[in-house]
Amino acid sequence: MRVILAEDSVLLREGLVRLLAGAGIEVVAAVADAEALLRAVDEHVPDLVVTDVRMPPSHTDEGLRAALVLRRQRPGLPILVLSQYVEERYATQLLSTATSGVGYLLKDRVADVTEFVDALRRVADGGTALDPEVVAQLLLRGRSDPLDRLTRREYEVLALIAEGRSNAGIAEALVVSESAVGKHINNIFTKLDLSGADKDHRRVLAVLRFLKI
Repeated sequence: MRVILAEDSVLLREGLVRLLAGAGIEVVAAVADAEALLRAVDEHVPDLVVTDVRMPPSHTDEGLRAALVLRRQRPGLPILVLSQYVEERYATQLLSTATSGVGYLLKDRVADVTEFVDALRRVADGGTALDPEVVAQLLLRGRSDPLDRLTRREYEVLALIAEGRSNAGIAEALVVSESAVGKHINNIFTKLDLSGADKDHRRVLAVLRFLKI
């Protein structure tokens, strides 16, 4: 997997380069600002972009805006955004432009190397990786139909899907069998009116409804 990394902190950037190299992931470019990120993507055409939200010159949302530009220019390019804090507006902007190959994690998650690398590979493979705290913040908007049709357990399953968990991961988290998880997911699809015609994208559509995007 070939990755481009955009992070203005020299220490964190170099630390991530070494971390990824140790996991067998090639960092083809490591840059410090959004403009350099856009140029690097044009030059290297990576398998995945990992970018901070806030970068020079204003340290507000340059990294996120670059990510949005890349999603428009290269719709299939997987992008994982790192943020110091939960910033609901930024998360919503990114997720509203993509239904696959997207992630939003807090930088604290980098400390768990295995979890972080798993998230990178999941996003690169077209999946999602949403930080549990990001999901929790988005949930503060409140619930409304058809989500109110879900049972408590179905809601827990959907929340874990939103974090990017596989059926096996959900089963492990809830201490239930994978077959039970499968039944809950089928119930979720039915209650959210996601028909069989949407089979390939029903998990994504369910997450978008869950996050009210």
